[in-house]
Amino acid sequence: MKYFYTTLFLLLFFNSCSSVKKSTTSLLSGNYDRAIATSVQKLRKNPTKKNKESHILLLEEAFAKAVQRDTERITFLQKEGNPNTIEEIYQLYKSLHKRQESIKPLLPLRLQEQERNAVFEIKNYNTQLISSKRELTNQLYNQAVANLEVANSKVDYRKAYNDLEYLDDLTPNHKNVKQLLDEAHTKGTDYIEVALYNDSNIIIPERLQNDLLDFSTYGLNDFWKVYHSTPQQGITYDYVMDVSLREINISPERFREREVQKEKSIKDGTEFLLDENGDFVKDEDGEKIEVDKFITVRCMYYEVLQSKAVNIIGQVRYTSQNTGQVIESFPLASEYVFEHYYATFDGDKRALENDLLRYTRNRQVRFPTNEQMVFDVGEDLKQRLKSIIVKSNF
Repeated sequence: MKYFYTTLFLLLFFNSCSSVKKSTTSLLSGNYDRAIATSVQKLRKNPTKKNKESHILLLEEAFAKAVQRDTERITFLQKEGNPNTIEEIYQLYKSLHKRQESIKPLLPLRLQEQERNAVFEIKNYNTQLISSKRELTNQLYNQAVANLEVANSKVDYRKAYNDLEYLDDLTPNHKNVKQLLDEAHTKGTDYIEVALYNDSNIIIPERLQNDLLDFSTYGLNDFWKVYHSTPQQGITYDYVMDVSLREINISPERFREREVQKEKSIKDGTEFLLDENGDFVKDEDGEKIEVDKFITVRCMYYEVLQSKAVNIIGQVRYTSQNTGQVIESFPLASEYVFEHYYATFDGDKRALENDLLRYTRNRQVRFPTNEQMVFDVGEDLKQRLKSIIVKSNF
């Protein structure tokens, strides 16, 4: 009854304080830990605040109810004796310990109006924590070993790995868990052999072929897939990824010319202002008025665009080694365009805008060779190939 009246009192008299309202709502809804967290945060932030005592009362009640709930649940689970509840018991002890550790730095908390310190029953749960953790560790280990023994699919090994990873986080370096993790990862991984085929009539530069097959440069982050461009001994490959380049099209070297006549009015010094009679216009001090002088300049602009393009069209196929069937297929296409502008002019260059004027500083250059063009398209091809690899979901 004491706690009921405390809560009712807080609801009636501290309605204007949002943090108190929030804690009270959490308390009444049974979310004791949220009520505790809110009150602890407020008391840490401003221990001299006016409504400090309301937070202390809420904290006192929420803590007592949370401890009572957890200890009653532990007693029930221990009497039930179900081995599947060992983890829950361990987590409950962790909650009991963590909860009181969050309050300890604030103690003692004085209730001035009631002339007493708030009551928090602090206990040492170390023995229970160690015991329940040890019991849980042994259970998880035995279960993981049993699961590995009966595992017969990639999915089974991946599930076993996740369980072992949880065990390793709980109790690092327990027995041979690291070795079991390696085993589960190795057996749960998909190994993919990569083959590159050039079915076009253009020779691929060797450095491009090596770059495309160097999967260490792709920045892939798939824990359960490993790609090998060179088959390795002792590994049974699950899939083959065929990268087939069917067409490599290279355009001829092109020149595109254009000429434009440009005209612009520009400032060219100053001159004295004249009236309609040809007399000087003067200001109030009798001084001649000067104005900007504008002239029209003209220029013929001759621009040349050098261009050459290459595009690659291909396909990526994933084939199952077990069934020999194609399980996924993706189109692969990439393009690279070489462009270079240069220009000359005849006349006054002041008539040219800056974006045209900059081309007049360029000169004709050599076109890249076909081999260089194919290599230059390689970076974009790698990004498109990476996108396909990430997208594949076999």
